[in-house]
Amino acid sequence: MFNKGDFIVYGNKGICKVNDVTTLAMDGIDKDRLYYVLLPSDKKQSIVYVPVDSTKTVMREVMTKDEADHLISDIPTIEEIWVENDKAREAKYKECLSSCESREWVRIIKTLYTRKQDRIREGKKVTATDERYFKMAEDYLYSELSLALSIPKDEIEGYIQSHI
Repeated sequence: MFNKGDFIVYGNKGICKVNDVTTLAMDGIDKDRLYYVLLPSDKKQSIVYVPVDSTKTVMREVMTKDEADHLISDIPTIEEIWVENDKAREAKYKECLSSCESREWVRIIKTLYTRKQDRIREGKKVTATDERYFKMAEDYLYSELSLALSIPKDEIEGYIQSHI
């Protein structure tokens, strides 16, 4: 169970702060059931209510500094995702994003970076789908690394490049 003040990774919301752990006084809701009151870090006006015992969406602690440094040092060995079929590839990206696993986000970023370079060499534009998934994976990863390493999010890319 997470505690008030903890930062967690929550499904497709990314990094969230546990603002409270409480029951909710709403019609149709079990008055004894505990809920996390989550504040997504990138959507300041948003509030997410999640049952503490929910298993529908992945929730996990944000990685530690040591885990972040280890992940960064492992980036060169993390395999890319190669799926030829566009629909199957997009399904794999969705699966990787929803896993809430930082290694899976790295796989997406590495894959799409390579795809982008290949397409540019071929005189083609980057697809909107590739761009969208690249930005989502990068946002999730950089947000978590920023918190774990106490480095501003806009400095994470440079930090990664200087450490691999």
